[in-house]
Amino acid sequence: MDIIRDDIELLEAFRKSGDPEILGTLYGRYMHLVYGVCLKYLKDREKSKDAVMEIFEKLNQQVLRYEIRNFKSWLHVLTKNYCLMILRSAQWKREQQAEEISEFYMESGTFMHHENGQGNESDLKALEKCIETLQNKQKTCVRLFYLEERSYREISDETEFDLKKVKSYIQNGKRNLKICMEKKREE
Repeated sequence: MDIIRDDIELLEAFRKSGDPEILGTLYGRYMHLVYGVCLKYLKDREKSKDAVMEIFEKLNQQVLRYEIRNFKSWLHVLTKNYCLMILRSAQWKREQQAEEISEFYMESGTFMHHENGQGNESDLKALEKCIETLQNKQKTCVRLFYLEERSYREISDETEFDLKKVKSYIQNGKRNLKICMEKKREE
């Protein structure tokens, strides 16, 4: 019996019984492929492993929702879409973080507002000076993330810093910039 026919039979058996072991058997055949697709898109082993498990958890509902003729192809598309959703979500988070720090640049930001009309230019100069006061690793990561709009992964690849360290350097650098800017504001 060919595997595609066997997949369809397992799907039908799952739909009739709702037995998660049947779905587990079917998913188990392609779990290594799901992992490979996740790794291709997410470029992180641990995130990919997590995604494999999360996709399996969602599979129960998804299988019942669609008419599936070729499980392997359908699962590939589901996995790809899931990874793209994660990446879009990560992009959205980066954009939110960029907006937070952009208050340093914006004249209208409550933190940086000056009544004298020269606030924006002096804020930029102060920000440049504050960036220079950061530790080298923080400075590098902050510049790459906020000024060159690189992702955590790109920064990690370029600097060879661990991904968690990159996140930490950016977060600590942002905090140190805020402290420095508050001091400059008081001067």
